Amino acid sequence: MRTFVVLGHDAPTDPDFPLDDLPGAAGRLDVLCRCVSAAVFLSHGIREDVEVYLVLRDELTVRIDSSELQYMSPDERNVASLLKQAIEAKDGAIGHREAESTPGIHVSKRGFEAVLDSLDGTVVELHEDGTPLADAEPPENPVFVLSDHGDFTDEEAALLAERSDRRVRVGPQILHADHTVTVAHNYLDTDGFTDY
Repeated sequence: MRTFVVLGHDAPTDPDFPLDDLPGAAGRLDVLCRCVSAAVFLSHGIREDVEVYLVLRDELTVRIDSSELQYMSPDERNVASLLKQAIEAKDGAIGHREAESTPGIHVSKRGFEAVLDSLDGTVVELHEDGTPLADAEPPENPVFVLSDHGDFTDEEAALLAERSDRRVRVGPQILHADHTVTVAHNYLDTDGFTDY
C-alpha cells in the first residue's frame, strides 16, 4: 500500500465553495485535487494500492481509497465535486469514525495527529531540506507526508520530527505538491530509480 497524507492549510471544511474558483474562493483546493489525481491515476487507469488522506485545516480528513473508488476522473473540477460531497457528508462522521460519501471516498473529523496515529508504515516527510530521495532505500509501506502550497506549521513540523522515519526531498528544485507525488510514485515504481 502507498499512502499520501496531504495537509490543506486553507482548504474549505464547509461545502459552500464554488467549483469555478478552486484556487481563490476554495482555499487552494486545486492543489489538493491535483495531488489526488497524481496519486490515484495512471495514463489509462487507476492505481489499485493507494490511499490519500487530505487533512483540511487540521480538523477534517477526506480519505480516498483507490481500490474502491468510483465516479472520479482526473480533472480538477470532478475531483473537487467529489470532495465537496465528502465535506457535505461530514455530519455523518462521528468523531474519528468515517462516513462514506461515494464509493472509495470517506470523511472523518480527524486532524493531522489522529491520522498519523491511525497509519502503519514508514512515515516519510517530503521536504525541501531532506536527504535526496535517490539516496534512500524504498520503504515497503510508505506513508508520504507533504504540505499543500505552504510550509508545514511549527506544530506540524514538530510532530513530523517526532514521528517520521525519514525526511527526504525529491530533487534539487522545489516542486509543486502534485509533482512531488508523481516523483514519489516513480521512485517506488522503479525500485529507487534502479529498475526501468
